[in-house]
Amino acid sequence: MDLTLRTESWGTDDQSWLGSRHGIGECASVTLDKSTFTLGTHYPDGYFKSGIALAKITATGKYGPYDNAAVDGRSTLAGFLFAPVPVATADQDPVGAMLDHGKVVLAKLPVAVDAAGQTDVAGRIIFY
Repeated sequence: MDLTLRTESWGTDDQSWLGSRHGIGECASVTLDKSTFTLGTHYPDGYFKSGIALAKITATGKYGPYDNAAVDGRSTLAGFLFAPVPVATADQDPVGAMLDHGKVVLAKLPVAVDAAGQTDVAGRIIFY
């Protein structure tokens, strides 16, 4: 057991994409498949940005970035990463919280979501 004191920081995060407080207390815990994310787009500063659109990978049950053209299950939007998550070590996939119902400001998302993704979560997520 390592009891060494460590300090960790990974910049700031912008949660202005949240349209309201509705749903933030009921976020689902999800494991992110780090191999499906792109360094420059999804975690350029060493952490996954909040507001990244997530989709469930059929074969593993883990989550990756929503991609309407994907054939591994990520073509169906499930929700949005609620808070920033530090990128784990090479051997670990990190765990984060996913907002799967509530209100979202489309123009403030770190990565755009197309009309098909918006349709996937219709009735659970309201877009402004």
